[in-house]
Amino acid sequence: MTARLIIWALKARAGLAAVVITANLSGFAVIVTELWLSGSLSRFGHDWIRSIVLAGIYPTLGFLAGVALAIRDRSVHFGWLDQGRRPSEEEARQVLRLPLSITARSFAVWITGVIVATITLIQLAPDNDPAVIAALFALGGIESIGLTFLIVDRLIRPTIPVVATVLGPTMHWSSSVLVRVVVSWAVASALPLLMLIVVLANRAAAPPDRIRTAIYLSVVGLGVGALATAFLARAVATPMRTLRLALDRITRGDLDVRVPVGSTSEIGRLENSVNELAANLRERQRMRDVFGRHVGTEVAERALAGGLDLTGDVRVVTALFVDVTGSVELSTGLPPEEFVAKLNRLLATVVAATEENNGLVNKFEGDAALCIFGAPIALRDNATPALRAARRIRDEVVAAGELDIGIGVAHGPVFAGDIGSDTRLEYTVIGDAVNEAARLTTEAKEVPRRILVSGSAIEDTAPHERAKWTLYETILLRGMKQPTACWTDIDQSATDLSANGSQSAAPSGTADPEIDRSAVVEVRTAATETD
Repeated sequence: MTARLIIWALKARAGLAAVVITANLSGFAVIVTELWLSGSLSRFGHDWIRSIVLAGIYPTLGFLAGVALAIRDRSVHFGWLDQGRRPSEEEARQVLRLPLSITARSFAVWITGVIVATITLIQLAPDNDPAVIAALFALGGIESIGLTFLIVDRLIRPTIPVVATVLGPTMHWSSSVLVRVVVSWAVASALPLLMLIVVLANRAAAPPDRIRTAIYLSVVGLGVGALATAFLARAVATPMRTLRLALDRITRGDLDVRVPVGSTSEIGRLENSVNELAANLRERQRMRDVFGRHVGTEVAERALAGGLDLTGDVRVVTALFVDVTGSVELSTGLPPEEFVAKLNRLLATVVAATEENNGLVNKFEGDAALCIFGAPIALRDNATPALRAARRIRDEVVAAGELDIGIGVAHGPVFAGDIGSDTRLEYTVIGDAVNEAARLTTEAKEVPRRILVSGSAIEDTAPHERAKWTLYETILLRGMKQPTACWTDIDQSATDLSANGSQSAAPSGTADPEIDRSAVVEVRTAATETD
């Protein structure tokens, strides 16, 4: 109900004037009540109505002037609202200054009226104490001024979100929580008590008048104070609850949060800060997602957490290299988009197999990919998942039947870290294991099973995985000083078929696999040149 009244007062052309009328009538009612409670009206004699009318000439003129100025303020400060557009920067600032400017004008009008009305009433009723009459009028004026500030400040709050889009995060001292609390306390609690003190201090007041005043103002003070405190508490608690719920959503990872900015107080700045927090976290998440697609999630997290320093260390890792066989012929024989589509399906398989085995696709090099197991996240056993990923990649590529590939896997110490300059960094791995994996990939393209694994990787893998591999041959890889024992995986389908075919002794040359592997002494020189 209150919210609807506020929206009506904001949109109606006479809405601001209605606010000013309400505030001034409240001040007038306070003055009349004080005069009645203190018995001052009875001291005007039988012609007290005429006296009141004479004393009220200036307040009436001031009241009418205030209403006229309020109507003018409505068209000046909220013309943009009537036109259905956003305010300019100057118009937005005028809206923020409106409560203070109207309150200051009301103060000037009321102070002058208090002086004029006091002098007039003293002339009409000399029995009244001038100090008491002046105090009663002043307290009524202060009550009206305070209500004017509070009501106008509440009136402009629906416009604050629009104002914030124009001025950005902004705060006006007159709308701070401290000012609101102090004004609310003065209007609801301090003024009734001051009125009570003034009436009790009036020597011209009769004892029954004093008792009646004490009871009346005590009840009013308690009721109005409780009501004002409830409104003030609600005005603070409601946005704080909204902020708490928004922060709870952010904590749970829901970053699509926006809190409406409802004031220019500290709470409004806090609401804006929560919105900025959510926006920054959304941008950081977007950067992490985009960055992660280019360099891998682990590297992205490492870069975002570690800053821009060049860092790295020596790690024992397993490098897996995948390359397409005959990519030049394929690229020239197919439309570019068709070749890229096939390549993307291959790389999707590589990414899925690598990441699901806790590895990192470190880089794509045209139609090849380098995958690392053991960096940047250290693994207790990085060879086993690498071999498992190699078999899965080969099997899925063979099942798809679109491309032919070679896969090389090597194991050993490498430098894993950032290289580059202050303006551009790249996370990479450098070492013999990476070079060896690349050389093995070239040789694997000629191997029936399309995978070659170095002996160091086999030595470090788990027994259940090692049982799936067999020594293929020993090769002196290009650029290597020592021959490399190359292993390939066992065709499980052929093994199962042989086991189901007969229980007879194994044919010649296929006795104990371990004896076979140790007996292989062939050394084939793949290339004699060095890097």
